[in-house]
Amino acid sequence: QVQLVESGGGLVQPGGSLRLSCAASGSIFSIYAMGWYRQSPGKQRVLVAAIPRGGSTNYADSVKGRFTISRDNAKNTVDLQMNSLNPEDTAVYSCNARYSDYNGYWYNYWGQGTQVTVSS
Repeated sequence: QVQLVESGGGLVQPGGSLRLSCAASGSIFSIYAMGWYRQSPGKQRVLVAAIPRGGSTNYADSVKGRFTISRDNAKNTVDLQMNSLNPEDTAVYSCNARYSDYNGYWYNYWGQGTQVTVSS
């Protein structure tokens, strides 16, 4: 059983900041990549930022320069620092992990999601 526990969502005013955190636990041998996706009402879920193990980060164009993703491989955690938030950033943000278990099987796993609302 694997769990991705997210925290840090909420309501913030335009121009404000939030930090999302995600912790993975359970039968995980190795996590290849972790990332954050978001879904706004009536739209598809899209990549916000991703960070592979030991590799370079990847950001959506709309968040470059404002969001920063970081990862702690020892703790199996990934954080998303979001600055200069605007109403277009309002969405449900979900943590994602691509990992292998101790039997060598690979999985793509999602957290429950956390709501981020940017509004005055």
